[in-house]
Amino acid sequence: MILLLQEDTPFPPVGQALNYPNGLLAAGGDLSPARLLDAYRHGIFPWFGAGDPILWWSPDPRMVLIPSEFKCSHSLRKTLRRGAYQLRTDSAFEQVMRACAAPRDGQDGTWIQEEMVQAYCELHRLGYAHSVETWMDDELVGGLYGVSIGKMFYGESMFSRRSDASKIALAHLCAQLQRWDFGMIDCQMNTAHLASLGAREIPRQTFIDEIARLTALPMQAASWQFETATA
Repeated sequence: MILLLQEDTPFPPVGQALNYPNGLLAAGGDLSPARLLDAYRHGIFPWFGAGDPILWWSPDPRMVLIPSEFKCSHSLRKTLRRGAYQLRTDSAFEQVMRACAAPRDGQDGTWIQEEMVQAYCELHRLGYAHSVETWMDDELVGGLYGVSIGKMFYGESMFSRRSDASKIALAHLCAQLQRWDFGMIDCQMNTAHLASLGAREIPRQTFIDEIARLTALPMQAASWQFETATA
């Protein structure tokens, strides 16, 4: 059984999450900024489909990407060197979210519901949620978004409309997070695509211990500006 959250119900310890489905911890509650930030600080994130209650997860193991461990392929390095794109941050947050929510090949729907869009746009207005965007000829062609607390970045989703467009954004994000001394990017669940980019699994308790340290560190500016255009 999982806990049904009421408005003021705190999250249970993540050790109570189910083994199957891996990491399901609680249901209900809301997507207020206070609830979302509390969830992220405790290694919990929302993920649910249309018509479902809000579901909260904390899987074990946890997929993470250490910024310095990002794997940049030879072809991506060539793309970055050519520089036939513009990198922007926080200029089109809602557009990035809606692009991530758009239907994809082999998928019937999306977990990024309208209430999720509105909730994370509010986090963006408060300076906690950020987008990294790849533009070509003034067209948004790829990018990613996530939540930043202290020196921790929680990746949520990415999209690409041109070859390597999302990887360009991730390469720049990893480079900048190293400059800012961020410790980890949370990737939530294991996928072959994430593993190919350098992400790896760590035990949940290791993840929880590390985010407790990283989220207590000073925050970056509310509106992100990367220091250089090169990754």
